[in-house]
Amino acid sequence: MAALPRVVSLLPSATEIAVALGLGGQLFGRSHECDFPPFVRDLPVLTATKLEKGLTSRQIDDRVQEIVRQGLSVYEVDTDRLRALRPDVILTQAQCAVCAVTPADLEQALADWTGTAPVLVSLAPDDLDDVWSDLQRVGDAVGARPAADAAVAELRRRMRALSAGVPPRRPRPTVAAIEWIDPLMAAGNWVPQLIEAAGGEPLFATAGQHSPWLEWEALVAADPDVIVLMPCGFQIPQTLADLAALTGRADWGQLSAVRKGRVFVADGHHYFNRPGPRLVESAQIIADTLRDTDAAQGPGWRRLAPVPA
Repeated sequence: MAALPRVVSLLPSATEIAVALGLGGQLFGRSHECDFPPFVRDLPVLTATKLEKGLTSRQIDDRVQEIVRQGLSVYEVDTDRLRALRPDVILTQAQCAVCAVTPADLEQALADWTGTAPVLVSLAPDDLDDVWSDLQRVGDAVGARPAADAAVAELRRRMRALSAGVPPRRPRPTVAAIEWIDPLMAAGNWVPQLIEAAGGEPLFATAGQHSPWLEWEALVAADPDVIVLMPCGFQIPQTLADLAALTGRADWGQLSAVRKGRVFVADGHHYFNRPGPRLVESAQIIADTLRDTDAAQGPGWRRLAPVPA
C-alpha cells in the first residue's frame, strides 16, 4: 500500500479544507495563522509576518505599502524547517500577496530541493464555485477526490438549505460588507454571494471580482440598511479597537444602520476571509444580522449599540 502523502499547509483556509477531507493526520506543518481546528496549533509553524502586533488598519496598510515598495514580501518562510518536514504536497495561495504566503515566497525553498520536490497546490478562488473547486483540487493532489466530492456536495446542500430557510423579503435589505476600515474597502469575491444566500442585497462589490476600495461619500450616499464590518485578518476585539476610524467621522451617526442599531462586527479572520468550508457559517452570520431581532451577539458576530438621532 502506498504511503499517505505528507501535507504542509501555509494557508488557513487550505488547512481547514484538508481537515474537511479527512487529512488531519497527514498535516505536518502550518502557517503562523493556521489555528482551526484547534489541534493544528500543535503543528510546526513554518511562516512569520513582518507586521508588528497591535497596529491599526491604517498603520497596517501603510506598513504593507512600505514593504511592497521595497520589493519585499510581507512574509518569511522557515526554509530549513520546511525541508526537514519532507512534505509531498504544499498548499498555498496565489490570490493576495498581503494575505498569506504565495508561490513566490517559496521559490528559494523549492529551487534546490534535495530529492523529489513536493507538489505545490496554489489556490486562488474568485467566487464561491471556485472555493468548492479548490476542495476538489486539494482532493486530487492528495488522492482523496471521493472525499472532496462528498464534502462539496454537503457544503452545497447546506448553503441551499440556508437560503431556503431565509424569509422572503421585498425589497431585500441592502448590505454593506466592509473588508477594511482605513482606508475603506468593500468585501468582494464570494462575499456578495454569501449576502445573497442570506437574503440581502450586496452593495459596492460584485461576485467574482476583487474587493474594491470604497469612498466614504459613496457609503453615506447609499445609506445601507445593514453594515457588517469584517476586516481581513481581524477578530472581533481587534475590529472593536479600531472603530474610531469610522465612528469618529462627523456623519457616521447620520447613517440609518447606525441609528437603528444595524451595524455588526463579524470575525473576518475566522470566517469571511477564509475561502473554505466555513463560508457556510459565514453566510449564516449574515442571515443572523438580517433577522428582525434585537439579539446583541451570536457565533462570530456582535451588534454595535445604536447611536441616537
